[in-house]
Amino acid sequence: MTTARTTPADSTSDWAGSPLSTLHHLARQARSLPVEQYSDETGHVIRLEVPGIDPAQDLAVSVETGSLTVRCERRHAGLEDGLEDDQSEFRYGSFARTVALPLGANIHDVSATCRDGILTVRVGMQPEYQKGARRIPVQVEP
Repeated sequence: MTTARTTPADSTSDWAGSPLSTLHHLARQARSLPVEQYSDETGHVIRLEVPGIDPAQDLAVSVETGSLTVRCERRHAGLEDGLEDDQSEFRYGSFARTVALPLGANIHDVSATCRDGILTVRVGMQPEYQKGARRIPVQVEP
């Protein structure tokens, strides 16, 4: 008798609700960059946690219509000569996060600053998409 093992690639219908699916999602989330977004009077603001990243060397921000992508790499600093790494819960390697931009985001008006491990990206909004309400006069035709 042959027993067949199913993997996520073999059976997507069983995979979606399984505990392994949840673990896979959590593992992917752990390798992404935590983000918060909000809009204010200056436009749309996106903040990402990037602790331990050298922004001058290991951080790249790109924007295209509808999305903003941040890529970075956290490198292992290495240990002093003669010491071994017994345990490390730090995460090293490449990380990336793409976030959707709101309708009307002006990709030609983007700035990014990094301070104390927080990357702040400000995206201006095109005037016709600014938040707010106004009354529209109705012309009466004779």
